[in-house]
Amino acid sequence: MASKRQYGTGELRIQGRNYYGRWLSPSGAKRNRKVGLVRKPGSVEGLTKAQAEKRLQEMIREDGKTPEVAERIRIKEAGAALVQRLRAKGRKKSHVETTESIIRVHLKDAPEFAKDLDKISEDDVERYIARKRRGKGKTGKGALAPKTIRNHLGVLHSIFELGRRKKWCVTNPVTLADGPVVRNNETDIRFLTPNEVDALCRHRYPDDDFGKVEPTLYRTAAMTGLRQSECVGLRWRDIDWTASRIRVVKGYVRGEMNDPKSEGSSRSVPMPDSVAQALARHFDASRWQDDDDLVFCHPTTGGPLDRSKVLKRLRAAEKRAGVRAVTFHELRHTFGTQCAAAGIPMRTIQAWMGHSDLKTTMKYAHYAPSKSEAELVNAAFAVTTHDVALAA
Repeated sequence: MASKRQYGTGELRIQGRNYYGRWLSPSGAKRNRKVGLVRKPGSVEGLTKAQAEKRLQEMIREDGKTPEVAERIRIKEAGAALVQRLRAKGRKKSHVETTESIIRVHLKDAPEFAKDLDKISEDDVERYIARKRRGKGKTGKGALAPKTIRNHLGVLHSIFELGRRKKWCVTNPVTLADGPVVRNNETDIRFLTPNEVDALCRHRYPDDDFGKVEPTLYRTAAMTGLRQSECVGLRWRDIDWTASRIRVVKGYVRGEMNDPKSEGSSRSVPMPDSVAQALARHFDASRWQDDDDLVFCHPTTGGPLDRSKVLKRLRAAEKRAGVRAVTFHELRHTFGTQCAAAGIPMRTIQAWMGHSDLKTTMKYAHYAPSKSEAELVNAAFAVTTHDVALAA
């Protein structure tokens, strides 16, 4: 027989996929609030019963407090304060601009959030998620991917955390809302084969200044795994001709040189002979040969290349060479898949590509050689002479 709950501890129940809590507020109002997602056996998503009980008690205690809201403020003002705070803390320009864009384009005018910060609930957040996943009309035009929505929720969470410190709100409803699950099953990735890389780099290019830079840029990206920002930020001093290695020190993102994307992004990668030969020819033909000069600079000014123009030129080059259309980032996938196919260990590929998490690298594991595995399965299902005699 279940023991009777103490007075004031509320009631925890399961409805559908979620825990819900019921309790009586100090004002006498009946509360019925979502506590969180029920954790399924073997999953890491959601709450165990003990965690749900703990969160329910926190919600009851929070409800018993008298809200101390210092100022009535909305997402627009709180978002502007967050952006200002990020700039004051010296966060990367790319991070600040991405945060500002999400607030300006998506959050500040969202109908679900057209109220004071302290009035926004987890239900409002979940309605926002549902709308962004659904898109517009029957075709779902404008629907966003789960990862993109997760990025929005990250910014929204930061806004409410700042709001709690500033006493613009009492709770953070994002922590109670169920966000979309991002499944890391990127196995069908696009890349170029070695023959396609060779065709792309050997094909005729326009007889202009940038046409002299393009083939070496594409070859370097495809055969070293450098990101576009890392290629654009590469300097001659970063190339170790003697050791046949390229050091990744800086990246050029949104108008400024930044430290690498993550701690593991600062690295040294092998420089294949064909890349070294192409870079040597490029060096001899370049006007910009000082150690601090950019390797892949604007041929006239010596400044960084424009990201969007590089992509347009790449698309045109792929069309001329008759190879499949890939983005600049997918040249990086070319490096990952070919290294995996050559039997290079995943940990080594992770280090060369600058992945902070091995899970990111494991998407290339599908391209690793598996001949011995097939032989093992063949042996497991091999039919012996004795089995054939019994079957007869």
